[in-house]
Amino acid sequence: MKIIKELIPSEKATSVALGYFDGLHIGHASVIGEAVENGRKNGYIPTVFTLLQSPRTILKGEKSNNIITLDEKLSLLESFGVEMVYLIDFEGIKDITAEDFVHQVICKCFNARHIACGFNYHFGAGAKGSGGQLEQMCDGCGITVLARPRITMGGSPVSSTRIRASIIEGDIKSANAMLGRKYGFCLPVVHGRQLGRSWGTPTLNQEFPSELVKPCFGVYASSVTADGKKYCGVTNIGIKPTVGSDSVLIETWMPDYCGRELYDEKVDVRLLEHIRKEKKFSDVEMLRQEIYKNGEQAKEIFYKEQKGIL
Repeated sequence: MKIIKELIPSEKATSVALGYFDGLHIGHASVIGEAVENGRKNGYIPTVFTLLQSPRTILKGEKSNNIITLDEKLSLLESFGVEMVYLIDFEGIKDITAEDFVHQVICKCFNARHIACGFNYHFGAGAKGSGGQLEQMCDGCGITVLARPRITMGGSPVSSTRIRASIIEGDIKSANAMLGRKYGFCLPVVHGRQLGRSWGTPTLNQEFPSELVKPCFGVYASSVTADGKKYCGVTNIGIKPTVGSDSVLIETWMPDYCGRELYDEKVDVRLLEHIRKEKKFSDVEMLRQEIYKNGEQAKEIFYKEQKGIL
């Protein structure tokens, strides 16, 4: 997959999905799938136009609160069949008018023949361009536009905002359903204090990315991919109130793993279900006993998920 970080004209015709696509949930997948399918059918390059950062971080000064890292976002886009990504700094394009965005960017830069977007897509300076205007402007350039309808789940629209709320509440099962995959992290393993090793519960330690929304602190059943195989995981996300931590950490114990150490390697941890909130224990022995108890709970959840029961 080709990644372009400047508005360099495409030599070949493209079918483009437009959006920030934070989380790449099932609604986003519908938009991107439309661009990919149209591109393959008509011989256009399946393309995504997205941004390095959320417009809200620049326009409103909000702290980054993403659902996935940029690396995971790009990896997922490639798995969807996208062949080219325009990954652009929003600061450099935020003042482009809606008209110039269509004529200078979509027409001349992307060399677009087809556009896919969400039902609520807005564009141009001040987000003044609507989906209806996009269709009208693109029609004048001979470009077809298809806005995908909203997708609902449980009677409410699927959205990044709703997924963030589920993650913050620890409702990982709902977040996973709306994402269409398991929520989690693929991050390097870092050295820890090795307290778990001394308790017979050695853990993989991963630093929580500062740009991501923070899940409810606590313990989760997880699925961990290590050396090409999936293992049951007991993942704690938080600040370790019993023994203390200076920052938010992801610690995962794999009860059935007996392989090599994985320091400095990227390990994929996917959360399945919230087991309990993080809490402070009166002593480390009580914490150790609770970890073993959580291990049994995680195994039950993991093996049910593997059998397709969950």
